Amino acid sequence: QVQLVQSGGGLVQPGGSLRLSCAASGNVFANNAMGWYRQAPGKERELVAYVGSRGNTNYADAVKGRFIISRDKNTVYLQMNSLKSEDTGIYICAQSNSWFYTGKFNGDYWGQGTQVTVSL
Repeated sequence: QVQLVQSGGGLVQPGGSLRLSCAASGNVFANNAMGWYRQAPGKERELVAYVGSRGNTNYADAVKGRFIISRDKNTVYLQMNSLKSEDTGIYICAQSNSWFYTGKFNGDYWGQGTQVTVSL
């Protein structure tokens, strides 16, 4: 089993920045990808960004140029800049082992989720 523990999040004004972290422990598959989903009220969960085992990154169009995902071994970070009200939601860290075989990011293990609120 793999455990993902998130930290960060909170309330920020529009235009501000936040950083999320997520650390994986346990029986971690070496060639995994790690990423972030978000769930906004009344909307479907969407994949925000992910980073592969060699550092290759992928972003949703809505966050390109504003968010930066990075990783240090089995800890993944999401630096969120120029935040907008539409970035509000619960951000959920995920790890995908199946990514190595399929090239598609689908969460196999999940963090506990953290609230990000962008508001005046």
